[in-house]
Amino acid sequence: MSSAPTRPIYLDNNATTPMDPRVFEAMRPWFLEHFGNAASATHVYGWEARDAVDHAREQVASLIGASPKEIVFTSGATESDNLGIKGIMDGRRWMVDGGLSEAKSNKQSFVDGYRPGHIITCVTEHKAVVDTCKYLESVGIEVSWLPVERNGQVSLAELEKAFRPNTALVAIMYANNETGVIQPVREIATIAHHHGALFFCDATQAVGKIPVDVTADGIDLMAFTAHKLYGPKGIGALYVRRKPRSVMLDAQIHGGGHERGFRSGTLNVPGIVGFGEACALAASDMQSDTERISGLRNKLEQSLLEIPGTSVNGHPEFRLLNVTNICFSGLEGQSMMMALSRFMAVSSGSACTSVTQEPSFVLKAMGLSDEEARGSVRFSLGRFTTEEEIDYAIDKAREVILQSRQEHHNA
Repeated sequence: MSSAPTRPIYLDNNATTPMDPRVFEAMRPWFLEHFGNAASATHVYGWEARDAVDHAREQVASLIGASPKEIVFTSGATESDNLGIKGIMDGRRWMVDGGLSEAKSNKQSFVDGYRPGHIITCVTEHKAVVDTCKYLESVGIEVSWLPVERNGQVSLAELEKAFRPNTALVAIMYANNETGVIQPVREIATIAHHHGALFFCDATQAVGKIPVDVTADGIDLMAFTAHKLYGPKGIGALYVRRKPRSVMLDAQIHGGGHERGFRSGTLNVPGIVGFGEACALAASDMQSDTERISGLRNKLEQSLLEIPGTSVNGHPEFRLLNVTNICFSGLEGQSMMMALSRFMAVSSGSACTSVTQEPSFVLKAMGLSDEEARGSVRFSLGRFTTEEEIDYAIDKAREVILQSRQEHHNA
C-alpha cells in the first residue's frame, strides 16, 4: 500500500462481512418510510411490507434453488440451527423401524414401542450445532459424533457405520467456518436418505460464496444467514423442504403462527429486504467475486507458505475460495495474534469461540497438537478486499512471524 492504513486491514470475513452499500440503500426506505408490519392485513402499510417480504423471499430462495414457500425467516443461522435440529428431534418425531413416525405425545414417544431418536453429526460442526446436539443428548437423544480425517472431511465409510434403526437426522455442515473445508454434501445426503434419515446442513459459510442448490444437493433442511454474504446482522433463514415429501417441524418460538407456523414473531422487514438484496447480488456477482477473491487468497497463501515452518490446515482442493488457515509452527499463538492485530484483523478460530483461550477444537479434531492449533491463523478475504491490502498483509505477516520466531528462539 502507498501508505500505512489508519486501521488494521480487515481479513476476518468468515466472522462477518461488511454490508454492501447497495444492500444498505435497499433497506433504507423500510426503516423510515415503509414501516408497516407485514402481518397487518387491513391497510396499505401492511400490504407494502408483505409485498417486500414476498419479493425478498423469492430472492433468497432463488440463490439456493428453492421455492419461496420453503424459506422460513429467523434471526440468524444459530436460531436456524436450533429450529431445524430441535424441530425434528423435540419428542414428537422419532425413527421407528427405519421410518419417520410421529408420536401422539411426548409421553407416548417413550412407550408403546417408540424409541428416542438418534442424530449423526460431526465433531467439527459450528458451536451452534454442537451445543444444540449436546443439549439434546442431555434430554435423552442419542448422538453419534463422527471424527474427521486430517484434511477435515468426514469419512463416508464411518458415516455408513454410524446409522441405527432409529436414526432420524444427519447434521453435517456444508463448509467449515475455520478452515473452509467443503464436505461431500451430495454423497452424505444420498447415504442419509438411503437409511431413511433426513439431512440437515448448516451452509452459513457456503451460501453466497459457492453455488448451492438444495435440490441437487439433496438437502432437507438448511441454515444460513445474511451477515456472511454482505447483508445485515440479525436476519437468517431456514430452508425446509416441501417436495417430494414435506418436512414437518415443531416450532421453537410460539405466539402468532408466523412463517407457516414454524417461527412466530413480527417480521424484521428491513432486515429481510436487505437479506433478499444481498442474495440477489451474490447471485449476480458470484463469478466475478470468485475469480478476484480466489486470486488474492492464492497470492496471500503462496507468499506466506514461503516462510519456513508453515503449512495449510485443511483440504487442498475442497475448500472455500476466500479462506486460508495457516499453521505457523513453533510459535506462541497468543503473542503472535496480538502482534498481527496491530496490522490486520484475522482470527485463530471461530468468532463464536474467540472468548476462550482454548486451542481450536476444529484443528485439534484434524490431528493438530495444542501448540500447532494455537499457532494457526485464519485469513478470510471478501468482496471489498483489495490487492494493496493483500500486499500489506504479506509484508506485515512476514515481519511478525520472523520476529516472533527469533524471539521464540532466543527465549
